[in-house]
Amino acid sequence: MPYPTIHDLPDSIRHVLPVHAQEIYRAAFNNAWREYADRSDHEEVSHRVAWAAVKKLCRKGPGGIWERK
Repeated sequence: MPYPTIHDLPDSIRHVLPVHAQEIYRAAFNNAWREYADRSDHEEVSHRVAWAAVKKLCRKGPGGIWERK
């Protein structure tokens, strides 16, 4: 299901990503959700697309904290 706000993201996402990365994740997930709606695995694919978007713009810094590149 699409996420209306970052507060609706799963705890596993909200607890590891800073707010800007959560916004990237949410936007990418929602877009992929619509784009791949005809696939039976569209939720899994949407999560993969969202993580790929985060990893493209952010990286894990010292201590495992995600930050912008």
